[in-house]
Amino acid sequence: MWGYRQGVEVNGYKIEPGANLTGANLTGANLRIAYLRGANLTGANLTGAALTDADLTDAKLWGAYLVGANLSGANLRGAQLEGVIGYKP
Repeated sequence: MWGYRQGVEVNGYKIEPGANLTGANLTGANLRIAYLRGANLTGANLTGAALTDADLTDAKLWGAYLVGANLSGANLRGAQLEGVIGYKP
C-alpha cells in the first residue's frame, strides 16, 4: 500500500497532520489516503469529498459537512464527530 499523502495543497489548503482547516471548503476534494491526524476540520465542508483510507485519528470534525463523502477505510479512531452533518458511524 502507498504511504499517506501529506504536505500537499488541495483547494488552496495544506493537507498535513495537525492542520487548521476550520471552515475549509473542501467540497469534492480528493483526500484519498490523506494524513490528517489531529487536524481541526471544525465546520469544514467536505461534501462529496473522497476520504477513502484517510487517517483522521484524533481529528476534530465538529459540525463538519460530510454529505456524500466517501469514508471507506478511513481511520476515525479518537475523532471528534459531534454535530457532524451527513455521516452516521
